[in-house]
Amino acid sequence: MNKIKSIVVFCASSLGNSTIYEDQAKYVGYTFAQRNVQLVYGGGRAGLMGVVANAVLEKGGSVIGVIPHFLNSKEREHRGVTKLIIVDSMHDRKRIMNEYAEGVIALPGGFGTLEELFEMTTWAQLGLHGKPVGLLNINGFYDHLIKFMDHMVHEGLLRPENREMLLVGQTIEELLDQMENYAPQAVTKWIEKNEI
Repeated sequence: MNKIKSIVVFCASSLGNSTIYEDQAKYVGYTFAQRNVQLVYGGGRAGLMGVVANAVLEKGGSVIGVIPHFLNSKEREHRGVTKLIIVDSMHDRKRIMNEYAEGVIALPGGFGTLEELFEMTTWAQLGLHGKPVGLLNINGFYDHLIKFMDHMVHEGLLRPENREMLLVGQTIEELLDQMENYAPQAVTKWIEKNEI
C-alpha cells in the first residue's frame, strides 16, 4: 500500500441542484485534512471547488490552487489557500497540477471536469504517468458515464485493461483505499495496428 500525500481534485465551479454534492465535497475536504493529504485543485473559490478547498483549510490541511491568469483577473481565485500558482493557460494548469500530485480524483462536475479527468486518464493510458485516477461517484452521478465506458469496451474501442485504469468509488474512503493499492499497468495502447 502506497500512502498518497497529494491529490488533484477536479470538480464543478457550481454547487449543483442537490445539497448532497456540497455535503460530500465538504466531507472529501475534511477527509483529506484528517489523512494529511494535500489538496491540489483549480484555485477557484466558487462551487464545489471552493467547498473542498475551504473544508481542507478549515481542518488545518494544505491546499495548492493553480489558476490561469484570465480567471484570476476576474477575481475568481481563492485568496486563502496555502499556495496559489498563477499560470498562462489551461494546459499549463493541468501540467502543473499533475506535477504537484500523486493521484487524481474527479467529483461531480461539467465539461471542464470531464475534460480534465479524461486528459489525465489518457496520459496514464499512454504511460506519461503511473498515478491512480479515480471517479467519486456521489449519488450515482457518474453511473451513465461508467456504463458508457463499459460500452466502449464492449464495442472494441477501449481495452478492458485501460478501462480498469479509471478507478470508481462510492465513498471517498473506498476510493482512497483503491488509489493506495493501485499498481500501474504496462502500456498496451499501441500493440494492435487497428486500435485508435
